[in-house]
Amino acid sequence: METRPRIKLELSTEDRFIEAISWVFLAILWLLTLLFYEKLPDIIPTHFDERGQPNDHGSKLTIMFLPVIGTLVFFGLTVLNMYPHIFNLPVRITENNAYRQYANATRMIRILKISITLVFSLVVVMIIKAANESSVGSNIWLMPLVLGLIIIPMIYFVAKAIIMR
Repeated sequence: METRPRIKLELSTEDRFIEAISWVFLAILWLLTLLFYEKLPDIIPTHFDERGQPNDHGSKLTIMFLPVIGTLVFFGLTVLNMYPHIFNLPVRITENNAYRQYANATRMIRILKISITLVFSLVVVMIIKAANESSVGSNIWLMPLVLGLIIIPMIYFVAKAIIMR
């Protein structure tokens, strides 16, 4: 089994900024949910089809699962980011490349925290909008947006890791 170097990473100014933005997005997720909760009807859309149309409904309390799950994922990624030496990286880690590779990987996790909190916030907005409007417009844009927000940063950072070996 390969033993990887354990390095204490110093956060760059960019990393501090990205981390701060992720916290702002987490706060926005909670604020959106809490501010609109009382205004929601007792029954709200809880699932949407491929065209973005509601196809299942439930108690308005179910909207609270989104910030709770988003927060658990957020803190899980935050804790994971403290241990970059356990990441599954696309290149062999050596003493020479460990710092660069770990910094790249932890930045990817920070960007994913932003993406995930943004996705959860968009879903909350979509539910609030669908619950309060008699006619629901198409939300077909959501799935490609979600996939793009998650997959594009991952492709970028994995490619960067391979290139900078």
